[in-house]
Amino acid sequence: MIKRLITGAMIGAALIGSQAALSADFTLRFGHLANEQNIWHQAAEKFKEEVEANSDGRIEVRIYPNEQLGSEMDVINSIQLGTAEMTITGESLQNWAPKAAMMAVPYAFRDSEHLHAAVSGEIGEEIEAQITEQANLVPLAWFERGPRELTSNRRIEHPDDLDGMRLRVPNVPLFVDTWEALGARPTPMAFSEVFTALQQNTIQAQENPLSLIESASFYEVQDYVNLTGHVRSWIYVVIGRNTLESMPDDLQQVVFDAAAVMQDYQAELFDEDQQRLEQALTDRGMEFVEVDIEAFAEKARPAVLESLDDEQRALFDAIQDL
Repeated sequence: MIKRLITGAMIGAALIGSQAALSADFTLRFGHLANEQNIWHQAAEKFKEEVEANSDGRIEVRIYPNEQLGSEMDVINSIQLGTAEMTITGESLQNWAPKAAMMAVPYAFRDSEHLHAAVSGEIGEEIEAQITEQANLVPLAWFERGPRELTSNRRIEHPDDLDGMRLRVPNVPLFVDTWEALGARPTPMAFSEVFTALQQNTIQAQENPLSLIESASFYEVQDYVNLTGHVRSWIYVVIGRNTLESMPDDLQQVVFDAAAVMQDYQAELFDEDQQRLEQALTDRGMEFVEVDIEAFAEKARPAVLESLDDEQRALFDAIQDL
């Protein structure tokens, strides 16, 4: 008898849950590449919490981390086809919106404050408008990413210190050209091969944000983090424009309000995480080195400008003038 009561209660609860899910007027399938521990995923969870609470259950958010819905480009294509609704994406958007290339241009931004001023102002609005118009995606929020820094086994304070250093870079022509201009010998290489290449001295240095320097255990094979800050960038949380516009105005506002909360929440997590990462890498024996940022930026600029078309060059100049 007791067993039947428990079973009945469980079935009842399941039915109530399924009815609640079915009662949602809109379902937002939110796929991204980060794992559950990443601050992007934590921010996505905050968005889900806010949306579902403030829409009275009329919107359900289903989050799919770890590329469960496919790669970044896969999910963008799915959104455009209507089989997903949201993702987190960056400079890949330049495939549709050339102005989004600014999200990964070396030395476009002097520091974090400069980046914030650009993304939060008219320049950010211009980039977002082109993304919406040409990719049919609406940026809801943006997250700052950790700047890319150079690790090595000798101190690098000035471009002259590179002196032909063999440096791993991702297979991005702009990155190759920039590091060649700076005096290094850039070597495109898959990220999975970098640790072993450093260990065997096939390459002498690599460049990545602190989060990847820690997660890849580069502290075991590199002594210095040289604070080149050569790429400062951000990433967008986007929703399909067709999905957003299919919602009544009150639910669109719920989505926008939740996105604002998510953005502020991620910013807090980001600041805390950057401090933690610096301390963690210091504790692992790495030394942080201040570099002559102006010398790096000046020497890199010809290669950077050469890579930009007229539209991108105008945007780059506007960023510099801020």
